[in-house]
Amino acid sequence: MALWTLKTDVSSGAVVGPRERLSWGKTIGLGAQHVVAMFGATFVFPLLMGLNPQLAVMMSGIATLVFLFVVNHRVPSYLGSSASFVGVATAIYGAGGKPSDLTGAMFVTGLTLFMVGLIIHFMGTGVIHKLLPPAVTGAVVMLIGFNLAPVVAGTYWPQDQWVALIVMLVVVAISVGFKGFIGRIAIFLSLIVGYVLSWLLDITTGKITSFSAAAGKVTTHFRVDWTNVNAANWFGLPPVTDLATWKLNAATNVVGFHLPTFNLAFVLVSLPVVIALIAENTGHVKAVAEMTGDKLDPYLGRAIAADGAGSMIATFVGAGPTTTYAENIGVMAATKVYSTAAYFVAALVAIVFGLSPKFGAVISATPGGVLGGITVVLYGMIGLLGAKIWKENNVDFGNPINLVPLAAGIVIGIGNVSLKFSDSFTLSGIALGTIVAVGLYHLARWLAPKELRDASDGAALVFDPPGAYADEDVDVDVPIESDKA
Repeated sequence: MALWTLKTDVSSGAVVGPRERLSWGKTIGLGAQHVVAMFGATFVFPLLMGLNPQLAVMMSGIATLVFLFVVNHRVPSYLGSSASFVGVATAIYGAGGKPSDLTGAMFVTGLTLFMVGLIIHFMGTGVIHKLLPPAVTGAVVMLIGFNLAPVVAGTYWPQDQWVALIVMLVVVAISVGFKGFIGRIAIFLSLIVGYVLSWLLDITTGKITSFSAAAGKVTTHFRVDWTNVNAANWFGLPPVTDLATWKLNAATNVVGFHLPTFNLAFVLVSLPVVIALIAENTGHVKAVAEMTGDKLDPYLGRAIAADGAGSMIATFVGAGPTTTYAENIGVMAATKVYSTAAYFVAALVAIVFGLSPKFGAVISATPGGVLGGITVVLYGMIGLLGAKIWKENNVDFGNPINLVPLAAGIVIGIGNVSLKFSDSFTLSGIALGTIVAVGLYHLARWLAPKELRDASDGAALVFDPPGAYADEDVDVDVPIESDKA
């Protein structure tokens, strides 16, 4: 039996379902649109984490194929590079870690996400909602995003403040000035504009004297350096990196293939991101279900587990972890084509891009000022997604159960407050903030009188019954009104 049924009704407004497809010619065109939609973020985030963008794009294609297989082609999605780990990378490098420590910590996070997916699949969503209600989920997502503010201020923005300012304005202008698909690829288009602008300034004004991430100090240098681009081959696998020669802030040492190493302290820094990934995946599945009219609750656990599996595969070879992409939801909304065949094509195209070292070198040469303009918006958007979760779930901050413990966790996370246990083990920033937010929230609920506990619950949650996700043929339509993560 074919995976996809050919859709013959292509009249205006006709919806193409996940297990349907248009002609292969049109499907390839739609797949190309999905590649453009995911492209900017998929290579920007590994670049910000000191990982190889060529390898990241390749592994995003492989992870997407794994995802589509696990969900039996019922949930259309592209798995691109996750933004949630940029702060983790900053913290690990700041503590003296290497890229292998980073990928090891992210591998464990992917494994944890995989296990959470299995729990949801066999036990229902109730257990997750009780442990991580919207109030807590929003707080963790917020502190993960805003924890990155010092990275913009101290690393990217000072490299070329005027280019950064212009790129920031371009991001805002494209995001709000264009409807539909163009607005959704604002990051990608802004990166191109900033890249070209930096090149033109090099030609017209010459070198700039500013902070250089490559040198780790103020130097006089060109904004765009294509030395490695000219030396790179057009076709070939990403490089294999000897981490013994890796140096922090060395732009020529953006790592390729390598095996992860594991450090408990770094793993604890990374684990809180699981909460953000659960929120992202849940929001994606519910958005697709709403658009298609399909009953996808039975596939939520599968989707989360598949994302975890994709992240494990990607980080095991040295790439960054993956997550479902909202950018591609925009493409589906605009075209009303939800066919997973288009995502299958997009995944194959991404793998082909991953076979070009020249492409990876061009991306790795992105000027720091351009990244400064993009990240000042991007990191803030990540943080504000936490507020979006609160708003959509009507979280009441007049209730001290929600207000007091989450306030403490957020300030600890954003301010990078640390708690030293020994010379070799310290909790700080994202890890400590998450532990405080989750732990103090449940402690506050335990201590609070019943009327405050009842008020903090907000709208009643209707959880899926245990075992509802154990069989993909079970037809379940369970309203979940307060988990729009």
